[in-house]
Amino acid sequence: MSLSPYAARVQTVTELTRSIRGLLETEFSFVTVSGEISNLKRPYSGHCYFTLKDREAQIKVVLFKGQQRYLDTPLQDGRQVICRGRISVYEPRGEYQIIADFVESYGTGALQIAFDNLKKKLADEGLFDRERKKPLPFLPEKIFLVTSPRGAALFDFLRLARSRFPSVPIEISPVRVQGEGAAEEIARAIKTINSRATEGVIVLCRGGGSIEDLWAFNEEKTAWAIFESRLPVVSAVGHEVDFTIADFVADHRSPTPTAAARDVLPDRETIRQRLSSISGRLTSTISTKVDILRRQVRYEQQRLGDPTAMLNHFRLVIDHSQLAMTGAMAATIHRHQEKLNRLEGRLAMQNPARQLVLRRQLVDELGEKIIVFTRMQLERKRQEFAKAAVLLDAVSPLAVLGRGYAIVSRDSDGQVIRSAKQTGPGELLRIRLHDGSLVSEVKEREG
Repeated sequence: MSLSPYAARVQTVTELTRSIRGLLETEFSFVTVSGEISNLKRPYSGHCYFTLKDREAQIKVVLFKGQQRYLDTPLQDGRQVICRGRISVYEPRGEYQIIADFVESYGTGALQIAFDNLKKKLADEGLFDRERKKPLPFLPEKIFLVTSPRGAALFDFLRLARSRFPSVPIEISPVRVQGEGAAEEIARAIKTINSRATEGVIVLCRGGGSIEDLWAFNEEKTAWAIFESRLPVVSAVGHEVDFTIADFVADHRSPTPTAAARDVLPDRETIRQRLSSISGRLTSTISTKVDILRRQVRYEQQRLGDPTAMLNHFRLVIDHSQLAMTGAMAATIHRHQEKLNRLEGRLAMQNPARQLVLRRQLVDELGEKIIVFTRMQLERKRQEFAKAAVLLDAVSPLAVLGRGYAIVSRDSDGQVIRSAKQTGPGELLRIRLHDGSLVSEVKEREG
C-alpha cells in the first residue's frame, strides 16, 4: 500500500507548532493593530497580558515589564489602544499572540462610554442616593443568592457562610451571569424573590472578569430591579477593583463574594464571645454596685448608730436588687441562647421527611379514633335496640294473651267485644287465644 505524499513524513505537535511560529514570525515581522483592551491581567512577574478585540475578532497581547516604561497612560479594560509589535506563537498552548513593543492610547472603548453614560443617567435619576438605601439586618432570616449554579463564586460564598452561621437558610436562584439574556434573568430573579418573600437579604454573586463579562450587571434593567426591591440587595460582583452599575444601586457593595458572606452573616462564635464579655461586664458592674451600696450602708450605719430594723430592711433591698439584676442578666443570656437554638432548629423542623412522619402519625391516630368511636356508637345503638325490644314485648297484646287472657270479637265484622251487651244469643264470636283462636256461638247472655 502506497502512502499519500502528504503523509510521507509524520510531524510531532511541537514540530508543527514551531513551523507555524517560524512562518508567522517571518511573514508578520512587525504589525500595528488597533483595538479595545479586555481581560487585562498583571501577575507578580510585572508583565501585562490582555486581549485586543474589535466587534468580530480578538487576539492575545503580551507587554513585557521592560516595555511598560514607554506607556503614556496606565493600561485598563475598555481602553482603545494601538499596539506595535511582532506576531509569535506560544507553543505550550498553541496560541498565536502579539509581543508588543509599544502601546499607545487611542481613546475610550464603547463599553466604557456606555458605562459612564448610564452611570450618569441613573445618578441623575436618584438611583444612587444614599438616603434610600436599606440597612442590612443583623441576622437575616434567609439569604437569597442570585448567581450561576456552576460558578466558583457560589462555592466561595457557601463555604464561608457555613462556617459563620450555618443555621441561616440560603436559597439559590440560578441565573446566567454573562452573555445575552443574562440581565433579564437577573432582573426577573430579583422581582420573583420580592413577590413571595417579606424578610431576608438578596445577594448578587459573581466572580471577576472583563468589562464585557460583567456587563449583565451594568444594564439598566438590572439597576431598576435592584432599585425597586423591597428586600435589601448586596452586590458582590467581580474582584475588589471591579465596579459595576449594580454596585452603585445596591444597598451594600461587597468587594468579593467571600466578603459578601462576611458582611451579611455575623460570626456565631463572635456573638457568643460578645455575650460572654457582656455577661462578665454585667457581673463586674453589679458586683461594683453592690460593693458601693454596702459601703454606703456602712457609712449610713455609722451616721445613724444602730437602727437594726432599718438596716435589715436595706439588706433585704440590696439582696433583692442583686437577685433581680442577676436574674435579669441570666434571663437576657438565656433569651439570646434560646433565639440561637430556635434559629438552628428552624431548618431541622422544616425537614419534609419529619413533616411526613408527623402527618402519617396523625392520620393513624385519627383512624384509630374513628374505629373506636364507631364501635362505641354500634354498641350504644345495640343496647338501645335491646331496651326497645323489651319494652315493646311488655306492652304487646300477645304478651297479655300469654298470661291466659283472650280477645273476643264478632265473627261477622271483627269488632272487639268489650261488654256482654254488645252481643246476643245465636251470634258467632271469635276468641283469640295466645296460641290459636276459637269460633263459638252465644247461647245465653248474662248481664
